[in-house]
Amino acid sequence: MKACSGKFMPIAQWLYFDALECLPEDSKEALTEEQCRPRNSRYDGQIAVFGADLQAKLGQQKYFLVGAGAIGCELLKNFALLGLACGDGGEVTVTDMDTIEKSNLNRQFLFRPWDVTKMKSDTAAAAVRQMNPNIHITSHQDRVGPDTERVYDDDFFEGLDGVANALDNVDARMYMDRRCVYYRKPLLESGTLGTKGNVQVVIPFLTESYSSSQDPPEKSIPICTLKNFPNAIEHTLQWARDEFEGLFKQPAESVNQYISDPKFMERTLKLPGTQPLEVLEAVNKSLVSERPRSWADCVGWACRHWHCQYTNNIRQLLHNFPPHQKYRTAATFLVRAQEMPPPLTSTTHPLHMDYIVAAANLFAQTYGITGTRDVGDVAKLLHQVQVPEFTPKSGVRIHISDQELQNANASVDDSRLEELKSSLPNPEGQQGFRMFPIDFEKDDDTNFHMDFIVAASNLRAENYDIPPADRHKSKLIAGKIIPAIATTTAAVVGLVCLELYKVVQGHKRLESYKNGFLNLALPFFGFSEPIACPRNKYYDIEWTLWDRFEVQGVQPSGEEMTLRQFLAYFKSEHRLEITMLSQGVSMLYSFFMPPAKLRERHDQPMTEIVTKVSKKKIGRHVKALVFELCCNDDSECDIEVPYVRYTIR
Repeated sequence: MKACSGKFMPIAQWLYFDALECLPEDSKEALTEEQCRPRNSRYDGQIAVFGADLQAKLGQQKYFLVGAGAIGCELLKNFALLGLACGDGGEVTVTDMDTIEKSNLNRQFLFRPWDVTKMKSDTAAAAVRQMNPNIHITSHQDRVGPDTERVYDDDFFEGLDGVANALDNVDARMYMDRRCVYYRKPLLESGTLGTKGNVQVVIPFLTESYSSSQDPPEKSIPICTLKNFPNAIEHTLQWARDEFEGLFKQPAESVNQYISDPKFMERTLKLPGTQPLEVLEAVNKSLVSERPRSWADCVGWACRHWHCQYTNNIRQLLHNFPPHQKYRTAATFLVRAQEMPPPLTSTTHPLHMDYIVAAANLFAQTYGITGTRDVGDVAKLLHQVQVPEFTPKSGVRIHISDQELQNANASVDDSRLEELKSSLPNPEGQQGFRMFPIDFEKDDDTNFHMDFIVAASNLRAENYDIPPADRHKSKLIAGKIIPAIATTTAAVVGLVCLELYKVVQGHKRLESYKNGFLNLALPFFGFSEPIACPRNKYYDIEWTLWDRFEVQGVQPSGEEMTLRQFLAYFKSEHRLEITMLSQGVSMLYSFFMPPAKLRERHDQPMTEIVTKVSKKKIGRHVKALVFELCCNDDSECDIEVPYVRYTIR
């Protein structure tokens, strides 16, 4: 199949690969014939290489697998075949909040057609039990994050031997990385992208963490190209995605914050450039000028928005850039008069109706109004909609480069800002009202999300004479989908399991571990030693990201440490003068605080200050708090120091 596809470069040479680092590091630990003899078990091949002691260790491991998708399924299969968590005291905990979809079946091989709609974690766990009935495995359906720290608490993480990530997004990876650094647990990180794959091993006190290094940012499409001068379907699809966020998510979130957060206005006005104006405009539209009271209002809004985007804005663009006129922007289509975009004039075309039906339903959802899929019903309501006549305006500036746009954003219309502030309704009068922000979900064909994206993108493509894209292609581009390949996943997980052997044996040398990078299409296989964790220093004390100050918050007398005692402790024990102290986003202490506030806090217990400042109760599952410090040394110079783990239970 690989030969027929034409996508894979044949290997026209010998490929030499070894993993000798998986063997014991110390020559004194050389395996004996007795340790490697057959035991008439399914693991005899593995025992012959690594010995019976390692097999016993593998069986006792407690591992947390986050994700049961393509990589997760392959990892679970390998765990079962290796004998991981198949002995006394061993356990694998797997969590995944997703259900199985038909599209998963081509690469997530633990699932079968009759498993569609079942939970991935439950189904995968049941499948590997059939492969190895001795495996001890528990399945959860929880998303990892701050919201589930009651489930995955201190007791849970402290009982683990390691964590394996099988995630599909960077935010979740970084969250799990922070948890592994905090609890000082090994992390096996991996990912695939089509024929490409990578493996990273994170070892406490030895390597840097996953978050220590970041990939360079992806090349983005210039804003002015998206807003005014698209020339490819990728541009119109990205514009449609931005439209979705700007219409159905961000305004609803801003409205809810405006109503519930007394400091919303103060915080918004501190935003740079024209952002305060944009946020308040969105809140004003959502609460005042465009707030719907019925389904008919939602259809009217969708119709007017259609006219604004696909007729009025294009007519304004043609007014600013008349045909048959040359411009200094050779980078845009405008140098060729025959490519000037035509405005759209009819909402009765099927594609145009698709847009209005999807937009009206999504707009209604943000207000909790029930919509309909009935195109005939929507068409009847459209006859009642009054669309104002549009006249192109003089003096409207359309920016032809991002630099022009950036310069324009430096100036803010203060009079309009004041007008918006005074026109917004009192938040106290809106307490019973809330909006419902919509998170984009490409895989549900009933939620109008892809209906809107496809229609919005293809309408804009029609404006600019760009060939349209069908639903499938639009989903691939808008969802940034690169089809997963089972062979890539298998190769990557094989490399992960080689690192697992080293972790379980407790290898201490950095050079024993290997980060892997591969591309099956070239083919390319590359390996490097993990980067050592960077070392910092204060006074004569070296520290890394794995180090911290351990402070017992509860004194032998049973009383908790106060802020005054906390500051004095660091002064006497570590010769550090704390200038600022924070917990999360809450500032607990700073040298420039008003004297009255300092006097009030000095003799309060630390947990009381945290609760008061953060306005959140400390959960019973929390054993310790994390404090960040800014400090001066004896010479009053700023120095960088580790964080504090402040134990309260």
